[in-house]
Amino acid sequence: MLQELLGALAALGSVGVVYFAMAARVVKQYERGVLFRLGRVTSNVREPGLNLVIPFVDRLHKVNMQIVTMPIPAQEGITRDNVTVRVDAVVYFRVVDSVSALVKVEDYKFAVSQMAQTSLRSIIGKSDLDDLLSNREKLNQGLELMIDSPAVGWGIQVDRVEIKDVSLPDAMKRSMARQAEADRERRARIINADAELQASKKLAEAAQQMADTPTALQLRLLQTVMAVAAEKNSTLVLPIPVELLHFLERGQQQDRGQQEERGQQELAPHADGGPSSG
Repeated sequence: MLQELLGALAALGSVGVVYFAMAARVVKQYERGVLFRLGRVTSNVREPGLNLVIPFVDRLHKVNMQIVTMPIPAQEGITRDNVTVRVDAVVYFRVVDSVSALVKVEDYKFAVSQMAQTSLRSIIGKSDLDDLLSNREKLNQGLELMIDSPAVGWGIQVDRVEIKDVSLPDAMKRSMARQAEADRERRARIINADAELQASKKLAEAAQQMADTPTALQLRLLQTVMAVAAEKNSTLVLPIPVELLHFLERGQQQDRGQQEERGQQELAPHADGGPSSG
C-alpha cells in the first residue's frame, strides 16, 4: 500500500514537472508577451519575467520593444527638375503597442519597409536636386511624417528617418563640376577686376599728386633707381617718363629766358652811351 502511494506521488510529481515545463514562459526585459487563448487575444500583456500559460490552450507571442534600425534600399527616381537620382535612407522605429503590432498587420517590419520605400520615392519626385543635396533636414522630417502616419495604427512609432546618400549620374557630376569651376572662375575675375579698380584709383591719386608737385616724380624715379641698383645688376634699364622730359624742357626754357634777359641788360648801357658820344 505504501509503495503504491509513493508511486502515485512520484507519478503526480512527474506530471507536475512536465506541466510546469510546458506552461512556463520567460519574457525578457526588452520584450512583451501577447497571449492568445483559444485564438483570442487576452487583455493582459505579459510583462518581463516568468509567466505561466495553459498548455494546448494558450499561445504566447513575444514582441521585441527595442528600436529597430532598418536600411531602406536605394530607390531610383526623377526629381521635380528632371534629374535621375538614386537615394537610400535608414529608418529607426520601435513597437509601442505589442497587441496592435501582432493583430492589425501581418508582418510589421515588412510593412514599415515597404511604406518607407514608397515614401522615399514620393519624396524624390516632389523635391528638387538642390533640396536633396543641401536641405536634407527638411526632407527627413517630411519622410518621417509620411511613414509615421500609417504606422501609428499598427502600434509602431517612427523615431527618426535619415537620408544616407544621393547618387547622381556621371554626366550630371561632370556638369556640376564644370558649373562649380565656372562659378569659381567668375568670382576670381570679379575679385581681380575689383583689385584693378582700387589700384587704378590709387594710381590716379598718385599721378595727380605728382602732377601738382613735379619734384615728387623725380624723387620717385631716384627711389626706383636705388631699388634696382640694390640688386647688383650689371645692366640698368631706366625708363624716362614723358613728364620728366617736359620738366627738363621747361627748365631749359627758363634757363634760356634768363640768359636772354641778362644779354639784354648788358646791351642796354651800350645802346644808351652810343648816341651821347656822337
